[in-house]
Amino acid sequence: MKVPDHLVAELIDGELFTSPRPAIPHADAVSELNSMLRSAFGKRGDGSWHIMFEPELHLGPDVLVPDLAGWRTERVPVLPRTPSISITPDWVCEVLSPSNHRLDRALKMPLYARHGIPHAWIIDVDAQYLEVSRLGNGRWTVVEVFTGAVTVRAEPFDAIEIDMTLVWGPAPT
Repeated sequence: MKVPDHLVAELIDGELFTSPRPAIPHADAVSELNSMLRSAFGKRGDGSWHIMFEPELHLGPDVLVPDLAGWRTERVPVLPRTPSISITPDWVCEVLSPSNHRLDRALKMPLYARHGIPHAWIIDVDAQYLEVSRLGNGRWTVVEVFTGAVTVRAEPFDAIEIDMTLVWGPAPT
């Protein structure tokens, strides 16, 4: 609670980690993907998911802030009206940046597996790739990797096509 507002604070295995707020390309990618998923699956879509931007997850002793997280409404009909949520999501998405690459991959992904989150996406805007993973027997299996200017169907949202060029945004100049 004493961490400055310009940092994201997470508690992983009892250790405090802080990260700077995302750079504009990172924030733009998360915003675009959030918009696409919410319009298809959220309240304005078919209503089968709650998709949230940077929710504060309290999973046991760990406090995690994924870039996006989603809960199937069949499992969680109504989200709590609290500052944080202790219900394990059905999907998380992390968008990598130089400042959080190690944190997201080496520390948070194993915790997401330990807490039983069935689906996870890793996005790297600069490298233009989406890695889709599924949890099985407590371990992540990379199901698909998409790169470049592609339109994808990626679980658990494979009911729709996602134009990844809209997520990547314009090429850096």
